[in-house]
Amino acid sequence: MTRSLTRSRQLQLRAEQLLPGGVDSPVRAFRAVGGDPPFVARAEGAYLFDADGNRYLDFFGSWGPMILGHAFPPVVEAIREAAGKGASFGASTAAEGDLAELVRRCFPSVEKLRFVSSGTEACMSAVRLARGFTGRNFVIKFEGCYHGHSDAMLVKAGSGVATLGIPGSAGVPAETAMHTLALPFNDLEAVKAAFAARPGEIACVIVEPVVGNAGTIPPAEGYLQGLREITERDGALLILDEVMTGFRVSLGGAQQVYGVKPDLTTLGKIIGGGLPCGAFGGRADVMDKLAPLGPVYQAGTLSGNPLAMAAGIATLRELMAREGEIYSGLEKTTKAIADGVAAVAREAGVVLTTNRVGSMFTWFFTGEPVTDFASAATSDTAAFGRFHRGMLEAGVWLPPSQFEAAFVSTAHGATEVEMVVEAARKALVNQVTSKGV
Repeated sequence: MTRSLTRSRQLQLRAEQLLPGGVDSPVRAFRAVGGDPPFVARAEGAYLFDADGNRYLDFFGSWGPMILGHAFPPVVEAIREAAGKGASFGASTAAEGDLAELVRRCFPSVEKLRFVSSGTEACMSAVRLARGFTGRNFVIKFEGCYHGHSDAMLVKAGSGVATLGIPGSAGVPAETAMHTLALPFNDLEAVKAAFAARPGEIACVIVEPVVGNAGTIPPAEGYLQGLREITERDGALLILDEVMTGFRVSLGGAQQVYGVKPDLTTLGKIIGGGLPCGAFGGRADVMDKLAPLGPVYQAGTLSGNPLAMAAGIATLRELMAREGEIYSGLEKTTKAIADGVAAVAREAGVVLTTNRVGSMFTWFFTGEPVTDFASAATSDTAAFGRFHRGMLEAGVWLPPSQFEAAFVSTAHGATEVEMVVEAARKALVNQVTSKGV
């Protein structure tokens, strides 16, 4: 079926006159996959509807937070009720404590936390706090892991940086980047060597416990535990960036799944119920170094925004009340989708590697196991682009980059499984195997 994008195209042309590239976040421009990006008019459940009236099965879910589907009624009602009392105060509200209590119940490692407005803020603030607490400057991150767009974290980052083939970013001073050590993910020996080379100088290790910004890449067995042991031995802090995995791979995030207790955790996406929100938290002695108690400054006028708090509370309450049903359902549906398309690829003779953890997954167009960014980079991005365009034409909207995880919500069910598998059957045969397309 040919989809009309006349109105979306007009909106894109207008946006290009007003916004750099016509977007407010680079991956939305579809530069990595080609074609025109649809402009979303509304969303409901597992579906997006564009300005031209086309319907799409959504597999990026606002990049992760829509775990209960779009416009989930209790969340919508919570936002509506909160908005009726005022959208922003710049002062404390009871809702901040209410949401903090829910987060702490799910994440025992988080003794105290602070809300911010984005995952970038959460990671940036956690790294600053680690430096302030330890009195050290160096930070270890991992190639392909994306911790937001603060200067120090753009060294060998994933997400849009990987999508656009940018090794870092212009505008980041070398003096800033020199304190960030980027190592291969899933390589403990590289971490040991870095600590041996700079004993007593490394403030923290920050890691996505399941990489989601180079496509989905799970940790090797014992890897996260190894990071815990190395940092503990040297007096550095371990920061788990669970902006994506928090409440997504389980109610207690990846740290619950893999049995690792970090010093600090960063959260986002789901805790705002789809509204701008993030948080960082952890050990009380570390968090108490923050102003006004300590010397590490961090602030945000819109932090703890009442609308985001209300949406987050409604979302977490739903997840907590139906934990077993929700996460077992997500596991079943996501496995059916990921494995179903992988089977279709085998039938079509298309080389594909599937990585999945819980309700996040990626199809890589490579025959190699994907265990780090270097192996993810072997994927045939041109083939992925053809696949993406074929799926979109069939009404299935995947993340517009090979290097982004896909997400499933509770609104996806048997009908959606069948829809995506059938769409992939056509897209893999007609798009990927036809090099001229």
